[in-house]
Amino acid sequence: MSLELKHVFASLPQMERGVAKVIGGDPKGNTFLYTNGKCVIIRNIENPSIADIYTEHAHTATVAKYSPSGYYIASGDASGKVRIWDTTQKEHILKYEYTPISGKVKDIAWTEDSKRMAVVGEGREKFGSVFLWDTGATVGDLHGHCKAVNSVDIKQSRPYRLALASDDTCGSFFKGPPFKFEFSLRVSWSPDSSQLISASGDKTVKLWDVGAGTAVTTFNLGADVSDQQLGCLWQKDHLLSISLSGYINYLDKNSPDRPIRTVKGHSKSIQCLTVHKKDGRPHIYSGSHDGHINILPLGNRVLLYRTRFTTGENDCFSGKGHTNQVSKMATDDANQLVTCSMDDTLRYTDLDKTEYSSSHVVKMDFQPKSVSTAPGGLSLAVCIGQVVLLKDKKKVFTLDGLDYEPEVGALHPGGAIAAVGGAEGGVRLYSIQGNTLKDEGQTLPTAGAVTGMAYSDDGAYLAVIDDRKVTMAFTVADNYSLKNEYHGHHAKPVTLAWSPDNQHFATGGMDMIVFIWNIDDSDRRIKLADAHRLHHVSGLAWVDEHTLVTTSHDACVKQWTIRY
Repeated sequence: MSLELKHVFASLPQMERGVAKVIGGDPKGNTFLYTNGKCVIIRNIENPSIADIYTEHAHTATVAKYSPSGYYIASGDASGKVRIWDTTQKEHILKYEYTPISGKVKDIAWTEDSKRMAVVGEGREKFGSVFLWDTGATVGDLHGHCKAVNSVDIKQSRPYRLALASDDTCGSFFKGPPFKFEFSLRVSWSPDSSQLISASGDKTVKLWDVGAGTAVTTFNLGADVSDQQLGCLWQKDHLLSISLSGYINYLDKNSPDRPIRTVKGHSKSIQCLTVHKKDGRPHIYSGSHDGHINILPLGNRVLLYRTRFTTGENDCFSGKGHTNQVSKMATDDANQLVTCSMDDTLRYTDLDKTEYSSSHVVKMDFQPKSVSTAPGGLSLAVCIGQVVLLKDKKKVFTLDGLDYEPEVGALHPGGAIAAVGGAEGGVRLYSIQGNTLKDEGQTLPTAGAVTGMAYSDDGAYLAVIDDRKVTMAFTVADNYSLKNEYHGHHAKPVTLAWSPDNQHFATGGMDMIVFIWNIDDSDRRIKLADAHRLHHVSGLAWVDEHTLVTTSHDACVKQWTIRY
C-alpha cells in the first residue's frame, strides 16, 4: 500500500494593500517564483499549473530570487534570515543560511557571476547588506537611508552598479565591489533594456519607452480595489503582473484591456473542500479564510493544455459571495454547492451557472460551523448553540436550548437520521420525521470533543474523530455498534472523508499527517507524514477510490494517488 503525490495546485502570492510584491524569474525564462506564508512557490511560466513548493522557512517568507546561474535560489523571511538553496534537485538542499539584517527582508539581488548578493529590508542599525554568497563576508557598506529599503538591483555587467529605493523617498547608487556610496536621487525591464513595465495602485500596468520617456501602452486590469497592481515581471516574451487579489495576469501588448490569461486560486488559508462531478468531469471546490471559493476542474492535462490551458486553471463564481471565512461545504442532489460561513449565512450556488445568487442565501440566527446535505433537498446546519434543519433552501426546524454545545453534523444518505457531535463528547442521533428532528435518546460514546464525522456513501458506517486523537467507526445497521477504533494521530484530527469504495476513509489533522484507514482492519493503514509541511491538514475529499485531494492553511491543493 502506498500514497504518491500526483500534483500540486499552488497558492497565489499573499498580498497586502499598498505593499509591492516582488516576483522573481529564472535566467532561462522557464519559471517564475513568489512567496505565500512560509512557502516559496515556483511555477512554470508556460503552464503555471506545474508548480513546486519550498517549505523550509521557519518564519514568513517575503522574497525569493534566482541566482544568474540558475542553480540556486536565495529566499528571505520576516526574521531577516536568508536561505540559499539548490534548484537542481527535488529536495532543494540548503547550501548556506545568513542573517544579514535584523528585520524583514524585502528584496534580494545577485551579481551576474552568482558570487555576490545584496539583501535589503527593515532593520535597526542598517537596512541593507552586500556579501559573498559562499562565505558571508561583507563586500561593501550600504548606508545612506533612514528608513526601510524596499528594493535593490545590481547592474549585470562590470563595472557593477547597485541601486536602492527606500521608504525615505530617496534612491541611492553604489559602485564596486567593494560597494561604496556614489550618489542619491529625490521598475521590471525588457530583455533589451529599451522598455520597462511598471505596476500601480491605480489598477493599471504601463509599458514605457525608456528613450522617449513615455508610456506606449497602458493595460487596464479592472475597477475594483482588488484589481490594484502590486508587482510585475518581464520574462522573455511574457509580461506578468500581480493584482491585490493575488491573481497573476498575463498581459498582451496587442490587447491591453484584457489579459491573455489570469491565473486564479487561493492566497489565504483553505478551510474546507469537496469534489463534485460536472458533465462527467470532477471539479474541486475549496473555500478559504477570506470567503473566496475556488473551482478547479480536473482532467487530461496534456490534451487540454494544448487547446486553451483549461486543465489546472482555477476559476471562481461571479457575483458577490461570502464576506468571511467559508467553514464547511457540501454538494447536494440538485447540483448545488452548499456552504456555511462566519458571515452567518448558508449559500446555495448552482454549479451549472457558477454564479452566486442573492436569492439563495439563508441568514442564520447564530454563526454556522458545519453543514451537510442529503437527498430530497435536505440540509443540516450546526450553529453555535443551535441545530437547524433546512429543506429546499428554507429553515423548517430548529433545536434550541440544548444541554450540550453542537460542533459538527452529518445527515445519513437515506435522509432519515441526523447525527450531531458535541464539544463535550458524544454523538446524538435524531430521526427526521417530516420537517422535524426527534431526539432518539441515543448518544454514541467518544473519547473527547467531536471534531469531524461523516457517513459512508452507502450509509453503512458513521466515522467520527475527536480531540483525543481517537477515530471510531460505527455500524449503522447494527444499532450503531462500534465497528472499529483507530489510533495514530499525534495531534487533534480535524477533517475526515470517505472513499467511494465505502471500505476506506481518510483523516487529517494538526499533526500534518493523513491516514487512510481500512474499515475492517485498523492495522491496515496508509500513513502520509508532512502532507502539507508546516501547516495542518484542513480538508480532505476523494475524486475516486484511488485519488485523494488535500488542502491546508498553506493555501495549496494537493492531489495524491493511492495504491492498496
